[in-house]
This record gives sequence, structure tokens and C-alpha cells, in this order.
Amino acid sequence: MRIPRWTSLSGALFRVLAVWLVSSLTLLVLAALLPDFRLQSASGDSLTGTAVTAALGAGAFGLLSAVVWPLLVRALLLVPALVLGLLVFFLNGSLLLLALDLIPEGRGQAAPQTAVIVAAVMSAASSATSAFLAVRNDEAYHRRLVRLAGRRHGSRARGPATPGTLFLQLDGLGHDLLCEATGGEGPLMETVARWRCEGHRLTPWRTDWSSQTGASQLALLHGSNEDVPAFRWYEKDTRTVVVSNRPSSAAALQRRAIERTGDGGLLARDGASRGNLFSGGADQVALVMSVAARRGRHNRSRAGYFAYFSDPANATRTAVSFVAEVVREIVQSLRTRLRREVPRVARGGLYPVLRAFATVVERDVVVAAVIGDLLAGRTAVYADLVAYDEVAHHSGPAHRDARQVLRSLDRALALIARAARHAPRPYRIVLLSDHGQSHGPTFRERYGLSLQDLVRAGCGLPVPRRAGRSPSGAEARAAARAALHRPEEPATPHRLEDPAAPREPGSAHPVVLASGNLGLVSFPDVPGRITREELDRRHPALLTTLADHPGIGFVLVRSAAHGPVVLGPAGAEHHLDTGRVIGADPLAPFGERAADAVRRTDRFPHTADLMINSVCDPATGAVHAFEEQIGSHGGLGGAQSHPFLLWPAELTSPVADGEPLTGAEQVHRVLRRWLAEADGPQLPLGPAVDELRHEEPAPEGFSPPGRPPQDKSR
Repeated sequence: MRIPRWTSLSGALFRVLAVWLVSSLTLLVLAALLPDFRLQSASGDSLTGTAVTAALGAGAFGLLSAVVWPLLVRALLLVPALVLGLLVFFLNGSLLLLALDLIPEGRGQAAPQTAVIVAAVMSAASSATSAFLAVRNDEAYHRRLVRLAGRRHGSRARGPATPGTLFLQLDGLGHDLLCEATGGEGPLMETVARWRCEGHRLTPWRTDWSSQTGASQLALLHGSNEDVPAFRWYEKDTRTVVVSNRPSSAAALQRRAIERTGDGGLLARDGASRGNLFSGGADQVALVMSVAARRGRHNRSRAGYFAYFSDPANATRTAVSFVAEVVREIVQSLRTRLRREVPRVARGGLYPVLRAFATVVERDVVVAAVIGDLLAGRTAVYADLVAYDEVAHHSGPAHRDARQVLRSLDRALALIARAARHAPRPYRIVLLSDHGQSHGPTFRERYGLSLQDLVRAGCGLPVPRRAGRSPSGAEARAAARAALHRPEEPATPHRLEDPAAPREPGSAHPVVLASGNLGLVSFPDVPGRITREELDRRHPALLTTLADHPGIGFVLVRSAAHGPVVLGPAGAEHHLDTGRVIGADPLAPFGERAADAVRRTDRFPHTADLMINSVCDPATGAVHAFEEQIGSHGGLGGAQSHPFLLWPAELTSPVADGEPLTGAEQVHRVLRRWLAEADGPQLPLGPAVDELRHEEPAPEGFSPPGRPPQDKSR
């Protein structure tokens, strides 16, 4: 039933007056509490006069926020998002000072630092009042969703009868941990648990060898992750290091995938890409890395920031939550150290700020953008929520800190599901992950040296003193010197290399990179892949040093005689071309499909000279990351290789019963099939989603509705 226009207008007027009243009362209370803030003239005023001044100040601040704030945010779109978030307090305080100057006879005055506090409290109070009133009225709630999403009310009042599809990616959440978080009494993720009970089905899938967002999401959105051997790798032909979440690298990878497949991507038809590394061919993008480096009117990647921060109350609430998250991380890190929890990594420096960006700012902006896409009735939306992955890297996949983030993300999912009720078309919500995470102490923590130190020691190159003193470093250097027929090192521990030792003409130091528990070694002076035979001639001790190290599971190298060979401890070998195994199969601890995954990566043009996978404990799934991460992904071993698909039951099954779902490219074909099925017979989302729209509370830090790029959030 259509609500009469006069009823809508009267309701809107009531809400404006209510927010104005609450803002005025907030000013009065703050004026009584803060010594540097007053609402009276120098000679004093009556209570009535002070109340009028408060009302004038609140009204002026509200008008300036509604008119001036969107212009300020649009003018600052070129400012980095992290800087914009930190400017919120200053800009809001400046608007309050301007509002006080508009009050006659100078009755309103505040110190600059006090103005920041007053503006923040006022914005939070007015937003809470507005949200409370809006939730009680469907039409008002709908208008608020539209306004915060940057859409014009009623621009698409009716959409197509066929459903749209919303793909929500929980970055880094593995299949087994999702089952644990949604099982039992009082599940950690209540929203997802209801979806599982009332209309969704869960399917695990297996990643490729490179179990990280760059490889998985490129294939999920563009259908191919060919020639993506890791999160970062060295390309000899261009002499550059490709890092998946750098804007230039992401753009190049997306361009290569499109050229390879001849297809624009999963979202090419009326799609939106939010918070992803790649666009998927979508016209509507926000926080998408592959287009972040572009300039000009065709780059809409920052539009999500404008849509969200154009509401000053929204901006203030996110800024407050940002600061709270920084404090939370500092407290959690301190608690971990005081309790002497192991394993653990350093969490100082800029990390608290980077974590707060991923868990608060990026989450809020992506959720608001998704809600806008639902209200616009877009055919396909793909959004990545990276908060869990970021925290799990530093705290551990199953640590209580990471579990708190899962609870927050669950509330965000409930908010999106509620907003779907106001969309002009029905939506099917598919929840998925791009990889899991495996736990374990870092390689450096466990063995006292980094992978780079070990490689350099095996090549007879100098290593840091601390690494040289470690058992692994000392053994590797001794083996290298013996293989090179050099004299034993002198007893002085600081001398790590004989300056007079002969060197290979034209040799160059190896480039050693890490992607979780996957290591890559390249020799820049050798065109193409170096062969095992050439490597044994140059560095006779290197392969044995690596393969026999207790922290390394296997090493992939190309042999001129036998093709790709996987090396393991005690002389074990697995010849991938023939299947011949010498000794104990080094791939056996990594599953029956490990050989296929390694064989596929071996054929990539930019596969490193040596691909090194850490050891994996078959009982616990623990691995040793070559980066400083106690929750890692990027190679084989443990939960990192087992993400999930949670899909509505009305869609066809991803695979036939009993068949495995292997590789992100196969998952892409499943997602495409589901999009095509939108033209067939349709079913509603189910009672669970409709119930969630009414019962779940809005998450902390959100207004209903409501990386910087870094190498460790994938």
C-alpha cells in the first residue's frame, strides 16, 4: 500500500524536529560539562536564552553539515582515504566553530580542541536519534538507506522480476572454521548459522597452489589465474617484482586475464565491484585496486568514500570507531605479550592504524556501497570484507581477537540482509571465501633465521650474525663451504664470508620473496628458468641445504634431464612428468591433489627458479610462514587451501555429489552458471533472511545502513 505524500512529509518533519531537539539538548549538556565551551554572552543569560542559543547553534550546525559537508568530502576525494578518515574530526569541529560564529551577539564560543569533541558528540547523538526513528518506519528507513548510498529516492522504484545475485567474500575464512563458528548452541556467527539452517548449503573447495587473494580472486572474477605463481614474484623479462595488491600490478594482472579469456569478467553485465583487488568488468567500482591508479572521470573507485563520508554523522561514527579499534589492538597486543602467548609476532608501528582501516573504515564503506547497489537493483555485486584476514595474520586464525572480528562481520551481513528487503528486486546472497588460513610459528621464530638467510647461506653468501649463529645457518654455511672446497670458517663468529674466496663470474645474488609459507627464489642473471644441473654447478650445496632443512616440506626445480622435479629430505624426489618417486614422496603430506597443483604452477612462464613450500604438520595443519605472520596462506598445507561456498538452495549444486570442487577457475564457472540461472524459475530468499531483517541489531560503528594497500592483507 502506498503511503500518502502528506504522511511522508509529516513524518519527515517530525524526525527533523526530533533530531534538532536532541542536538540542542546535547549542546546544553556539553556546555555545562566543558569549561572551554559556552552558550551565553559574557554578562550571562537566562535559562530560556541559553536554550534558544543552543537551538540556534544546533540548527546552524545541522544545516552546514547537510550543505557544506558533502562539498568538502567531494573536494577531498583525491586525498588518501586513510588521511580523509583522520581529517573527519578536524573538519567537523571547524563546521561547529562556523555554526557558533553565526549565533548573534557572540553567545556561542568554544576552544578549537573543545569544538572537535562537541562536534563528534553531537553528530553521534543526532545520528543515533535519526536511525532510531527511521528503523521504526519502513518508508523512512528506505529513504535513509537511499540517501546514505548516494542514490536519489525513487529513481528505480521498480526493478526486474528476476533476482539479482550478491557475492559476499569473507577474506581468509576457511571452511572448517566457518563450520565451527556456525555450529553448536549460541554460534559465533548467528546470521550465517541461520542461513545454513534455513535455505543455504555449504560446499568446500580447494585452492590452487597459490592460496591467496591475488590468484583466487583474479580467477573468481575474471576466469583465469594463469601465470600467477604467488602473491609476489620476480619477472626476469621486465626485471620487476609483481605484488598482487599494488595498483599497477593488479591492473596488469587484470589486463592479462582479460586478454587470455577474451571476456570482460563476472560483473560485466550491470555489475558492481566493492573492496576487491580486481573489477570483474564492473562499471560501478569502489575501493578496487586494479583501477585505483587511474585518474580522471572514468575512475570511480573513490566514489564509495564520497557516498559514505558525505554524511557527517556517518563520518564521525566511523572515525570514533577507528580510534576505538586502534586502542583495542594496542590493548590486545599488550595482553598477548603479558600472557606470553606463543606463537606471536610484533604488532607495533603502524599496524594498529592499518588494522583499524581494514576492520572499520573499509568495512563500513564497502557495506554502505553494497547497500546502495541493492537499492539500485544491480544484477550482480561482488564485495570483499578483509577484516578477518588482516587480524588473523597477526593474532592467529582461531584466536579470540580474530573471533571478535568474525562476530562483527556477522552483524554486517545481517545489516546487508535487512537492507535487501528495500531493494527493487529479490536478491540471492552467496557467501564465499577465497582461501583459508593456516596457523603456526613463523620460520624465523622457529629456526632463528629467515628463508633469505638460509638461501644466502646455502649459496655461500654473507648472512646476518644472528642467523649465522643459528643451527640452521651454521649448518648451511658449513655445507656450502665444503661443497665449494673452501677452508673451514675461522672461529670468530662475526666473519661470515671469506673476502678472498673466488666468485662465479657474472653471478648475482638471488632474489628471495615470500608469500605466506611459499618461498620463491630467482637468479636474475640467468635467462628463463635455471636448471637443476646449472644450479648444482653454481651453488652445489643450495638444493641439499633447502631440501634437508626441517622447516621445508619440498622444493620445486626444473631439471634439464627429467623436467619438473620436487625435492624432499634425505634425497627424496618426485618427477612430475613421469610420476616416478624416489624415497618418501615429498608431496604426500599435502594431499592427493598436491602433485596436480604443483604441476600446473610449474608450467607458468613466470614461475620462480625455485619454489619452496614450508613443512606442514599432518596432525595439526601447522605451517611456518616465511613472512612475519602466525596465520598465513599462499602455499600448500593446512586450512589455507580449503575455503567455502555457502549458496542458496534454489541454485543448482556447484558439482555433482562426490566430485571435488578444485581451483578458483572452476568456481568462476559455477558463479557464472548461477548468474545465468536468474532467467529461470525463481524462488524467494526464504524465511531466514526475512526474519533477520527485523531481529538482528545493527553492528557497532554502523549507521543504518550503514588496504591502504599493504602486502599482509590478502
